[in-house]
Amino acid sequence: MATVEKMPMLQEGYEKLIQDLKRLKEERPQIVDAIEEARAHGDLSENAEYHAAKERQGQVEASISDIEDKLSRAQVIDPRDLSGDKIVFGATVTLLDDDDKPVKYQIVGQTEADAKTGRISYNSPLGRALIGRKVEDEVEVSVPAGDRYYVVSKIEFI
Repeated sequence: MATVEKMPMLQEGYEKLIQDLKRLKEERPQIVDAIEEARAHGDLSENAEYHAAKERQGQVEASISDIEDKLSRAQVIDPRDLSGDKIVFGATVTLLDDDDKPVKYQIVGQTEADAKTGRISYNSPLGRALIGRKVEDEVEVSVPAGDRYYVVSKIEFI
């Protein structure tokens, strides 16, 4: 029997998915109306509005299905309930780079990742390299820009 892989995420990521799902479901009737209106124009073979509405309908339905799948496999984790001396999902980590300049990342789920805001996926190269590390551990990670070296200076569960 196949096992369903859980998808870890923070509460805010879970709530964002619920909001996205609600928005997409609210869009459904508008798409149906657009399809009906386009059908009323006659010949469907050369009706750009009809084809655009049908394509949008397919995109919305695929997105709804994808989000519902993620929500059904969601494992919501609150970092404040965690503790320990190792980096785990949800931890906020301060690293020192080659120049001893601190950089801060929170380990989050794939749908929540945004490196610009300091949130990296546990599945990213750096995320995978950090999981299980402790303060003072050296971390080497290969990224598209080349090899990077860090030292873990702080682990927080906030």
